Amino acid sequence: MQCSWLILIVSLPTQNSAGRMRVWRALKALGCGILRDGVYLLPHRPEFLKTLQFQAEDVIAGGGIAHVLALDSEGQDQQQVFEKLFDRSADYAKLVEDIQKTTDLNLQPDDLGKLQKQMHWLRKDFEAIALQDFFPGTAQEQATAALEDLEHTVTERLSPDEPHAVHRRIRRLHHQDYQGRTWATRQRPWIDRLASAWLIRRFIDPEARFLWLVEPDDCPAEVLGFDFDGGVFTHVGAKVTFEVLLASFGLAKDAALNRLGALVHFLDVGGIPVLEAAGLETLIRGMRQRWIADDELLVEAEKIFDAFYQAFSGNDS
Repeated sequence: MQCSWLILIVSLPTQNSAGRMRVWRALKALGCGILRDGVYLLPHRPEFLKTLQFQAEDVIAGGGIAHVLALDSEGQDQQQVFEKLFDRSADYAKLVEDIQKTTDLNLQPDDLGKLQKQMHWLRKDFEAIALQDFFPGTAQEQATAALEDLEHTVTERLSPDEPHAVHRRIRRLHHQDYQGRTWATRQRPWIDRLASAWLIRRFIDPEARFLWLVEPDDCPAEVLGFDFDGGVFTHVGAKVTFEVLLASFGLAKDAALNRLGALVHFLDVGGIPVLEAAGLETLIRGMRQRWIADDELLVEAEKIFDAFYQAFSGNDS
């Protein structure tokens, strides 16, 4: 059976501080998981095996003890435990925060050189994280989408009259074309559908009416379907429907809505963790049990999203 993991066990004499630091830096640069002091873990790959063997030889040459072992994880539970040692979601979260700060700047044409340099370093930071992201998932997709959106934003603001070589994934729409419409999504809505319905009524179409579909194929042709395959608004790339609506209607400049978007994204598809996620998930689960009629559920959920939006806006009035 092919082994899944490589383990390096090292022990260096306490007086060899230079060798200890050299090995530590090398293993940190590799992105090793740490099982305990002196015990390091990597996925079983030929290039990692060679590198760990080289580190082991370096340790032995410095008067220490080193072993490189191959291990097959015993079942899915152990596999998941080991994979969590390589979770880079916190690194991606910090990167996305830095990207958002750059996006929120009042960009001027004179800042072009500074902005290009900033985007270069953000891209380098992303590549460094991705290099050690041995089990990439939604968090990496979120960071990729955030970088692409920043590049689009900078290009559009600094060169508004120039043709853009990059094709936007989401078309910008006008609010006035979507007033007094009927919108439809799947019945018994969960977080993305509820949040999207709230966003539609609160920021896009105040007179919106909603249909709750048993099957997506039941959606009438003249109705605006959302959050299902074939709907007018649904997931695009790494974005969930709520985030697609933000981008489509120019609402992504609202920092509070962006925070809500990150919260909805995590609860709907995972990715970068959000502090308030557990509380909102518990509320929505309880509300779905309490209100069986979807119209009633939406009315109550709108109060929750209003409260989150108010808190995220920092407006105590």
